[in-house]
Amino acid sequence: MYLYTKAVHIIFVVCWMAGLFYMVRLFIYHTEARLKSKQEYDILHKQFMLMESKLWWIITTPAMYITIAAGLMMLFINPALLTTPWMQVKLAFVVGLVIYHFICQKFMAKLKAETLTWSSTKLRLWNELSTVLLFSIVFTVVLKSAVNWIFGVVGIVGLSIALMMAVKIYKKYRVSKEA
Repeated sequence: MYLYTKAVHIIFVVCWMAGLFYMVRLFIYHTEARLKSKQEYDILHKQFMLMESKLWWIITTPAMYITIAAGLMMLFINPALLTTPWMQVKLAFVVGLVIYHFICQKFMAKLKAETLTWSSTKLRLWNELSTVLLFSIVFTVVLKSAVNWIFGVVGIVGLSIALMMAVKIYKKYRVSKEA
């Protein structure tokens, strides 16, 4: 039973993460749509609201709940896991990911109400946080260490810094191309 539950857990982690990654991309495009004419923006705004709502309520949020349920089931089947330091670290990162999820939900509501003030650049950087959390969780689980995950995270933080620099360079390139 444990391995079946673990398989379901992994499958829905993939679905949840795909939803989170794509959702923030939609937020970026939704935010950038404000630069269009009023008529174009009104059409795009309605379309983005529809896409975001379906992705959030049909895929991303159910996947989060199934991931959590399967994870809790694994802990119920093997409660000794809770005594291991690596599991405690993993669960802390999972709590961070759940908080990230609900902040994204607030962003979706603010975009719908047209009150989100974040720029597309800031949203691009926000998108990297879920990647850092995912790397932290995976390294912690695979290495089964409360400490060794740090090396993997240091690598992803380095990658994130490189990505942030690439985002800034791309933004400058887009601005210069539009001028």
